Formats: sequence, C-alpha cells, structure tokens
Amino acid sequence: MVIEKIHQQGPALSRIIAGAWRWHTVSADVVERLIHTSLDQGISSFDHADIYGDHGNEEIFGNIIRRTPSLRQRMQLITKCGIKFPSTKRPATRVKHYDTSRDHILWSAENSLRMLGTDHLDILLIHRPDPLLNPTEVAEAFAALKEQGKVLYFGVSNFTPSQFRVLQKYCSFPLVTNQIEISLSRIDPLFNGDLDTLMEFGARPMAWSPLGGGKPLPVEDRLLFNQAAKYNATYSQLSLAWLMKHPSFMFPIIGTTKPERIIESAKAITLDIDKQDWFEILKWVMGKEMP
Repeated sequence: MVIEKIHQQGPALSRIIAGAWRWHTVSADVVERLIHTSLDQGISSFDHADIYGDHGNEEIFGNIIRRTPSLRQRMQLITKCGIKFPSTKRPATRVKHYDTSRDHILWSAENSLRMLGTDHLDILLIHRPDPLLNPTEVAEAFAALKEQGKVLYFGVSNFTPSQFRVLQKYCSFPLVTNQIEISLSRIDPLFNGDLDTLMEFGARPMAWSPLGGGKPLPVEDRLLFNQAAKYNATYSQLSLAWLMKHPSFMFPIIGTTKPERIIESAKAITLDIDKQDWFEILKWVMGKEMP
C-alpha cells in the first residue's frame, strides 16, 4: 500500500482508508479482524466520527486499542465532530442540529480521545458545514487542540469550495483535506469546483462512499465490467482506481464490514487506468461524450 502525505504540511496516510461507520453492525471480534486485515494490507488510516453507531463506534474500536496498545503506533486515526441528534446517549439533544462552537469542538475532541483510547488524533474534521459556523471560534478551538498536542491536523467534511476558503482564511495552519462524496454514481465534484479548490490549496480529498454505497449506476454498466476484465480487476477495484487517477490525488474511504473486501480494495492501488479508458467510463456515466 502506498503511504502519501494528504497535504505537504500534513500527515502521511495510507492511500486507501478504512471507514468504521458501519462497524457497530458486526461483533467486536469481527472489528478486530477488520483492523488487523487492514493493517496487514497496508491500510493504516481509519476514519471515524463521534456519532457513528449511535455514538458507539469509537469506543468499540478503542476497546481493541486498549487491549493491544501497540496497534496505535501502526495507524493514523481520523474522526469528525459537529453533528448532534436525539439519542439516549445525548438526552439534552431534542432536535438534530449542528454545533461547531469552540466549546463543543473541544469537548468532542476530548471525548473522542477517551473513546478511541489514544492521547492524540491525527486528523479532526468538522463533519458538516454549519449555517451558524463562526470561523473565529472554530479556528480558536483548532489552535488550542493543536497547541496541546491533542490533535495534530485539521480539516473539514462536505464543505463547499467557498466554505472551505472562508474557514481556511481564519486558520493559521492549513486545512489538510475536505472529505467529499464522490463515486462513479456521483461525479459532481469533478465539475463543481470541489476538487479544483482542494488542488488550489494543496489539500487532497478523502472520498467517502467511493463505490456509491452499493447503489446501481444510473447507466448500463456492461462497459465497466468489460473494462474490469481488461485490467484483470473486479468492478470495485476499477471504480477505486478510476477515482485515484484524478490529479487531486484522492484517498478513498472504504466502508466495508468484510475482511475479504478490504483485501480486494487494497489491490486497487496497483491499477493504472489508460486515459482513454478513463474517459470512456466517464462517457458512460454521463450518458454522453465530452463536449
């Protein structure tokens, strides 16, 4: 597996990231297998959020770290904060909303550290753009966590280009990524400025739901299976390689709960899709040729 910096002034991550958002649906033993399989395949970066698994996934993962502390030295931990929803674990929340206040970011980071069983987070992201986001408060919270060594790097998730620029203006250090939804079934970021803005700032995107969440493509996919056969690859491997061909240097996040799918996905890093094949796939996705 290739290890690359997600930003020139940021951390080195595995080019494919393991996403833990569904890991509460399997047993703790399976989660442990997923962690070890990922590490064995060179996938050393793990993506979390405080709300995953009704605020429980971080603790499930952290229990494994607490049992085998040496695992922490082999991985990079990413988590997200800023979303609140009604839950028995959060009785004070009566309506789903966003909270990117300084106090909540600081509290969320501390809570994630406890849940994950670690003394630092490699990257902390704001999970969703908050219409009440005060960039001064966010920047202050980020700076305090960085100064204390509790979070090494920061970024955002699902931000538009203008939202990314505004927050970056207030931060004295670079936002290292924007985690965006992109796949063969959602190609808007190729054309709406999402990827262009990240390249402008030297930040590389994390791609969530890079396989479209298992949803069928909006077009006939026979061509994609033919292309996969040409490259001696599976459909999933071809889909990941297609994203990684983009010059923004995407880091796909795979959200599987099956160890064998982790092994399959890791092999996508070896595929180099021909430029004309790449555009042929794009043509089928769009349903038309390039202008």
